[in-house]
Amino acid sequence: MKKSLLSVAIEAVRLSGKLLMSSYGKLKKSQVSMKTKNDFVTEIDKKSEKTIITTIKKYFPDHGIQAEESGIRSGKGTLWVIDPLDGTSNYIHQFPIFSISIGVMQNLDVKAAVVYDPVHDELFTADKGKGAFLNKKRIRVTPTQHLSEAFMATGIPFRARDARFPEYLKSFEKISLGSVGLRRGGSAALDLAYVACGRFDGFWEIDLSPWDIAAGTLLIEEAGGKITDLWNEKDYLKSGDILASNGRIHAELSAITSSIFTRQNKDKRCLSV
Repeated sequence: MKKSLLSVAIEAVRLSGKLLMSSYGKLKKSQVSMKTKNDFVTEIDKKSEKTIITTIKKYFPDHGIQAEESGIRSGKGTLWVIDPLDGTSNYIHQFPIFSISIGVMQNLDVKAAVVYDPVHDELFTADKGKGAFLNKKRIRVTPTQHLSEAFMATGIPFRARDARFPEYLKSFEKISLGSVGLRRGGSAALDLAYVACGRFDGFWEIDLSPWDIAAGTLLIEEAGGKITDLWNEKDYLKSGDILASNGRIHAELSAITSSIFTRQNKDKRCLSV
């Protein structure tokens, strides 16, 4: 019996989650290296990614892959966008907020999504047009109507500490002062999943990669929320500049972000499928 895209993604993140937890709290310094400033990778990231790709290729050998550590593998029609460990710094320091994220794309449209938190055994899933779920229970975004009532999340942009950081700080100030609270967890995939299930009302970050956000965007759409870039347009996978919300507070948020941030004209998507 042929497996669905979603069922294979679930199988892959479950196997990856077991691997991550088997080494959690046991890493040696020799197993950690720095890719770029403030951006770490461990041997476990690479093993997790290999486990996920092996699982996918077992069922769909001709599909394309865009993965954080191993890069791009061309394929036919379908692209699997993979983050084998979103929140590597958290994992290294045993801060229990990290996840595995898989978004499955066809024609640049996310069709299936999985975000898995192995510490708390929380599995967020979405199939295009069929809703979003947390451990098989349907989830929805919050009914919050105004930013002044909103509980917000953000990600501090470690890749943009120079040119765009002052813009980010300005947005942080305005949204923080305009909302009831603001948190920074360190896993964009989980932040998006938390917006989808109603733990947060909104989230924004800049300069993310497709593997950080592909899965989370579908979760939010299927949970009734809204995803755009910082200028209220649909180029978030291209630019990596993302604004997510329950939809009701989106206009207030985008009015702030669009007035502060400058566009970068980047294209981070993989088009080789």
